[in-house]
Amino acid sequence: MDEWSSAGDGFPSSTVADYRSQGAGNVLGYTVNWFLGRWIERFRSRRRFPVKPGALERGQRWYSRYGKWSLLASWLPIVGDPITVVAGVLREPLPNFVLLVAIAKAGRYIVLAAATTGLA
Repeated sequence: MDEWSSAGDGFPSSTVADYRSQGAGNVLGYTVNWFLGRWIERFRSRRRFPVKPGALERGQRWYSRYGKWSLLASWLPIVGDPITVVAGVLREPLPNFVLLVAIAKAGRYIVLAAATTGLA
C-alpha cells in the first residue's frame, strides 16, 4: 500500500512524485525563459542576436493577439519555449506567468500520469 499516493487518486506515489518534480523543473525552466525575454530586447541590434527580427516580431504579434492565455499552450513541444520568452519580452507579470505555466504543466502531467498508469 506504500507505493500508492495518499491522495487516493489511484496513481502510484512514485509516479506522482516524478511528475511533480518534472512539472516544477519545467516551470522553473520556463521562468528562466521569461527572464531571458525581459533582457533580450537590449541585445536586438547586435550582430550575433540569436533570433531573426521577423521571428521575434511574429511571436510578439501572436502573443499580443491571444494574450496571457497563450501560456496555457506552453506545454506544447516546439512552441512552448518561444511563448515563454515572448511573455517576458512583452512584460507579462511574473505571478500571472508562473500560475498559467504551472496550470498548463499540471494538466499535461495529469494526462501523462493517467495514460501511463492505465487510468485514461
